[in-house]
Amino acid sequence: MNTLASRNSNTLWCSVLVETLVQEGLRHVVVSPGSRSTALTVAFVAHEAVNVIPVLDERSAGFFALGLARRSHQAVVLVCTSGSAAAHYLPAIIEAHESGGALIVISADRPPELRDCASGQTIDQHKLFGNYASWFHELALPEANLGLLRYLRQTMRQAWRRAATRGPVHLNAPFRDPLPPLCDDGASAKVAAQIQADFFQYDTELRTTEASLRLHQRITTTRGVMIAGPAQTVDAAHYVERIAALARATGWPILADVLSPLRQATPAGITLITSYDTILRNDTLARDLTPRFVIALESWPTSKVLRQWLESSQAEMLMISPRAGSRDAIHGKTREITAAATALVIDGAAPADPSYVNAWRDSEQRVRGALDHWFEKNPSLIFEGRVAWLLGKHAPDGSAVCVANSMPVRDLEYFWSSSNRGLEVYSSRGGNGIDGTLSTAIGVAHESGRPTFLLTGDLAFLHDSNGLMLAKELSGNLTVIVINNDGGGIFEHLPISQFEPPFERYFATPQSVDLGALCAAHKVDFERVDGWPALLDVINNPSASGLRVREVATDRKADAALRKRLFRDAAKTK
Repeated sequence: MNTLASRNSNTLWCSVLVETLVQEGLRHVVVSPGSRSTALTVAFVAHEAVNVIPVLDERSAGFFALGLARRSHQAVVLVCTSGSAAAHYLPAIIEAHESGGALIVISADRPPELRDCASGQTIDQHKLFGNYASWFHELALPEANLGLLRYLRQTMRQAWRRAATRGPVHLNAPFRDPLPPLCDDGASAKVAAQIQADFFQYDTELRTTEASLRLHQRITTTRGVMIAGPAQTVDAAHYVERIAALARATGWPILADVLSPLRQATPAGITLITSYDTILRNDTLARDLTPRFVIALESWPTSKVLRQWLESSQAEMLMISPRAGSRDAIHGKTREITAAATALVIDGAAPADPSYVNAWRDSEQRVRGALDHWFEKNPSLIFEGRVAWLLGKHAPDGSAVCVANSMPVRDLEYFWSSSNRGLEVYSSRGGNGIDGTLSTAIGVAHESGRPTFLLTGDLAFLHDSNGLMLAKELSGNLTVIVINNDGGGIFEHLPISQFEPPFERYFATPQSVDLGALCAAHKVDFERVDGWPALLDVINNPSASGLRVREVATDRKADAALRKRLFRDAAKTK
């Protein structure tokens, strides 16, 4: 155990707070500068087991921490000063709440006597994140008192465990002066001397093991499908094998989202469907493939076409997700269970209808083949969907691929086939926004030790351009591929695109920012990529260290029209 700092009550308080979290497993803290949080920052920096990363912009800091938490599968602490600082964490807290992410926000605050009296840099920070924080608690004012330090120890344990199992936690931490580590009259040192090593010794294992929970299901229908949605797993190989066992037990096809580990490591003996979005655009096939029962795992896939098909099918559905609350966005004949998908066991199943399974298998082979064939026979055509296709085919084994919302994640869903190369795909599909795209990717890349990519559009990149300030903190590598189509490409697929005005200015919102100049201001390596051989070289040879940005220019309107033609042609029946 590190020696506890005891120069005054604030330093002792924060030393106990930090040591408790370290004993629980804390390794990463993201701090933003400020005065009221001085004692917290000093205590975290002083502990040799903690990696403390300073990030100026709290919004960027929140998403960077979220990326770190997702990659490490451990809680990350955020520290900020009083006032509006913590408010900038809200988008990241929303995403962590909706898609899963263990964040602990510790917002410093003024003491009660300095609130509601126009003192500087003071707002009401109580329950600032509303229902998006799984737990809010205001800590007591620091005091050199052994009983209160035991309370602090217990509260920090609870915060860690709640964040790990329920989502983001918010602790509000008031401090009186002195904020820097100035010496008091020795009272704090006397209390610190009473704290023995066993003060922090306790049983930290309070998790429910998978073996203690089994959900037994008997299947009587012969015509069903499994839907594998986005999943963040500590052990991807174990997850894939458990879900594959369900598929073998039922004989059903698995429709796997690009954010599911099943798309990245496909086991033998199952029927995996990756091109369902295109298949189901064919009305005849969509009708013929209607299931009677659906097992939906984790969250909904990206595909709107799939969701609409499931809604129209009115099939019985078993939906299982580890996150509490209803996940049934189609309001169907659904039985929802809050549990890990790996807890599901099929006790017995009627033999799957072979004609139904073969229809799925044949459609997948034909449509995926048609999509791949189109890319192969048009090697020079400029089309932003090709970037997703090339990443899926050529990213080095074991790479992490982060992808922005809007068109990039959909292009992965459409054009990324299955593989067994140990790739991991990350995207913020909880709130489905473009907030913090770059910062999250840098968090995923930080200390990961593997090639990491970010595929993003120009608007998502610009929306988080302050993330470029994180380049100097990145320990690892990140290659950012920016598809610059001068605006929001996804809006070209919406009915409003046919109304001009106001479409171009108020929906597509072209920005015309010089990305090279922007990167140069942050001293970030930047190049414009001309031609597919040059982009393939970028993918095959990712950055060895640090952050680099590569821009690919495309035509937004031409790409939207090409997607529609490509889907129409690939979805045609024989």
